[in-house]
Amino acid sequence: MTTETGSPKISRRGVLGAFAATAVVAAPTYSKAAGFLRGAGDIRRLRMYNGRTGESMDAIYWIEGDYIKDSIKEVNYFMRDWRRDEVKAIDIRTLDIIAAAHNLLDVREPYLLLSGYRSPATNAMLRARSSGVAKHSLHLTGQAADLRLSSRSVNQVAKAAEACRAGGVGRYYGSNFVHMDCGVVRSWGG
Repeated sequence: MTTETGSPKISRRGVLGAFAATAVVAAPTYSKAAGFLRGAGDIRRLRMYNGRTGESMDAIYWIEGDYIKDSIKEVNYFMRDWRRDEVKAIDIRTLDIIAAAHNLLDVREPYLLLSGYRSPATNAMLRARSSGVAKHSLHLTGQAADLRLSSRSVNQVAKAAEACRAGGVGRYYGSNFVHMDCGVVRSWGG
């Protein structure tokens, strides 16, 4: 369609159609969490709050291809077994999944961390109280986290984590949290 002067007439529908086509072409197609973090300003960041300890964390843990040792130590301490005050190195693949899912959700709200590393004693105690706690949980090896966002549903958070195709994702609707780990790609509770 053209105007009386012969120049093309731009309609709202045409602009939206062009934008949609561009967005589809530009959409990421990475199959791993780190792929979703590319183009994130060459930084990786974790924002979390722990209601049990009252601690908050906002850490840039990766810049332009390098993990920052001091930030990783901060994350490891933050995600410790708070019941026993035991620290374990958290697998960076898990951190990347957590950060990538947060980026995909496009929120500034920090995650509420319910559980990061669990000592064998803590895991056994929780297992005695609930059938939902695995005997060989990836929390024991620092490869899992249980997280919540108040501004997003369990399903929304889980779908963002699943989009990373980089580990396990569990939906716990009754307790309002999502489990993310860097183990085998799988999902449950959905």
